[in-house]
Formats: sequence, structure tokens, C-alpha cells
Amino acid sequence: MNILIIDDEEKLRGLLKRIISLEGYKVVDTNTLAGGRQILDTQTIDVVLCDVKLPDGNGVDFCREVKDKHRDAEIILLTAYGNIPDGVQAIKNGAFDYLVKGNDNDKIIPLLSRATEKVALQNKVKRLEQQLGDEHSFDKITGDSPALLQAIQLARKVAPTEAAVLLTGETGTGKEVFARAIYSNSGRSNMPFVALNCSAFSKELLESELFGHKAGAFTGATRDKKGLVEEARGGTLFLDEIGEMPADLQPKMLRLLENGTYMRVGDTREQKANLRIIAATNRDLEAEIAAGHFRSDLYYRIAVFTIELPSLKSRVHDIPAIAEHFLHLYAPKTNKNIKTISREALDALKQHEWRGNVRELKNVIERAVIMEDTNQLQLSSLPLDVQHCRDKSQLQANYHLSHVEECHIRKMLLFTNGNKAEAARLMDIGLATLYRKIDEYGIK
Repeated sequence: MNILIIDDEEKLRGLLKRIISLEGYKVVDTNTLAGGRQILDTQTIDVVLCDVKLPDGNGVDFCREVKDKHRDAEIILLTAYGNIPDGVQAIKNGAFDYLVKGNDNDKIIPLLSRATEKVALQNKVKRLEQQLGDEHSFDKITGDSPALLQAIQLARKVAPTEAAVLLTGETGTGKEVFARAIYSNSGRSNMPFVALNCSAFSKELLESELFGHKAGAFTGATRDKKGLVEEARGGTLFLDEIGEMPADLQPKMLRLLENGTYMRVGDTREQKANLRIIAATNRDLEAEIAAGHFRSDLYYRIAVFTIELPSLKSRVHDIPAIAEHFLHLYAPKTNKNIKTISREALDALKQHEWRGNVRELKNVIERAVIMEDTNQLQLSSLPLDVQHCRDKSQLQANYHLSHVEECHIRKMLLFTNGNKAEAARLMDIGLATLYRKIDEYGIK
């Protein structure tokens, strides 16, 4: 940890530097605020020990400046003349603590230890947040089909804005994955991401989950409860399956989107909200509007920017890459040394209908990894319904005229010991035609 001492008393500064260095800290020092600014701008400083009264300024005011420009640094103020107003203002300005010189010298090292522990914890949180952000980046979305790449391109464009986003597509297409990627690439990424599935609650419980409630608002409400709108303050609220939202709750959601205000259940006082809404649905909301199940004005508020996510069956080309991604995810978790997927297993995966889309594929691979005992995922480890897809495909292929023709040519070449001219004569076709067929079917 790096410590900066700012004090115009040379002897005290030297003594502090020696004591703190003996504790294993790296220490730099200066006698002015100007010198402190220069050091902070050019070096990584974790904790600042600063005198309150200096030739070129006041340490209490400097504290606010430090916290504004170097948010990760902690500052401890030292003064020869302690007074309560200065101490209170120092804490308001972001100081870690406020000490009186001489009387509190024995407290400096323990206090410094607590300050550096706080800095270390903050750094750890930042690293974890960075890892989480990387995990939910757009680059982590597997696949390169045109429909998927278009959806990613749209999501990248809308992410830095404050616009409401509506994600549409079949169940299991990765709407929450996209929502988290949009959030991670937005200006709100350092604030909460809160997700709610609107189909998981009754109308009464959904309203309470969203907006919170006052004690006594209904039976069982024994105390005030924060809603997810409040929990997501400053961040992003993801409303999954918004098409399932009850009709009489929709006007309250509309008010939140239009005015940024809401009321807790059982309350009479309006609350202000500060969040971004990302919604998702597997329903055709325009059809729901026509049927009278969904409000058109709410639809236009949540669908400022709509992104349709493609189904898995529309991007069969991506299935091997997605399957391998899940294989590498689950094999280490189950202590399996499975590196690849057999061609037969991949063929079966590509033939399956995937009504549950990526979510279903994820579950299938997780189960197959548990079942597999070799270092390659085999067809036999897949669920029976997925295995049978390949069997059906092979059976259908056997009825194709091209399959029959290929088999006959192979038999004739075997019969003539590879003599192509003789095989062509026996089949009553031209030699050029035979060569073309051999090339077409890849016959060696």
C-alpha cells in the first residue's frame, strides 16, 4: 500500500514517515497541498495523511478535492487544534477519520491499517465487478449467424443510451443474457441490476415486489418493504415476461415510465424513481393489444428500441459452438476431462428441434457431461429424444434417390475393382457422367 503524508512540520513529517515505513508501507511525503496534488496525479496513492492547516490551503477543503478526483484513495486529516465543526465537515467531505496531533499518535497505525483494509476491499470489489462485466460482455455471446450478429449490433448501439429496450423472441433465446450485456455496457453498470419475472407472482404480490408496501397495507404486511424499483435505484430493472403483467397493474408501470414516479402499496406519498427499464417477452404484444390484454400506451413506452432474438433452430450453424461453450463450462464443474464432442453427437444436436432454444441446449449438455465417462462427449450420453433425431435423419436420407444412386455406384466400382470405364459401361452411362457423380458424392 502507498501512503502520502502532507504536513509542513518537517520533524513530525519525518517521524511519521519512519514509523509508517517500519510497518511495511511505501511512503512519500510533501509539505504543501500543491505537492500533494502533483503526487496524486502521477502516482497510485491508497491513503493520504494530511494536515488541516497548510501554507497553501486547508486540508478539510482538500479532502473533498481528493475524493472527487481520486475516489479510491482514503484520507485521514491531522490537526494540532481539533474542533468539532472541522471534524464534522471533514467527515462530510469524505475523510476516513480526523485526528488530533500528539494526543492520538498511538491511534495512527491502527487507523491506517483499517483505511488500507478498506482500500483493499474496494479494489477487490472493483476487480470482481470487472470480471462480472467481462462475463456479461457482448463478446461472450456465442454464435456468428447473421440474425444473432444483427441483434448484437443493435444491442451495442442502444446500450450507452437511456432508452427503454424491449427484447422479443421465443423462450430460452437468451433475453436475460442480452439484458445483462446491455446493462454492463451502459453508464449505469456500476449500479444495481435487478431482475423480475412478471409471470412468477399474482397481481397483488407483483405490485408489492415492484413498488414495495407500507406496514399494514394487507394481511401479513407487518413492516415497510422496499420494492425492486427502489432496490434498482440508479441502475437497471429487467422485467422478464412483461406480457404476463396483469392489466390493472399496467397503468402504474406506465406512470413509472412516463413520470418516473410510483407509490408503495398502502402509501399515499409519491416516490421518485431513477432507473432504466429493459423488458422482455415471448408473446406477440401487438396481438395482445388487439385482444385487449395489453395497453398500447405501455407498449409504446417499453418498445422504444425493440430487439428480436433469433431462435436456435434458425441458426443451426451456431449449435456446435454453443454446445462446446457449455461443455467447457460444465466439464470442470463435474471434474470431467471431456474435451470434444463426437461428430455423431454434433449431428444429433443439429437435427434436434430445440423448442426450448439455448436454455434447452444448456440443460442437455449439462446432463450429457454428467453421463459421459470418456474424454469425448458421445451420442450415447445425449437424451434419447436427441439421439433419435439423428436416427430419423439417417432413415430419411436412406430414402433419397441420391443415396440409392451413390450406393449403386459404390457397388459397381467394387464389382469392377475400381475400373471406371467398365462400371460406366455396365450402368449404361457416359464415363464423364460417372466421374461427375464420383466427385459429387465424394467417392474415393
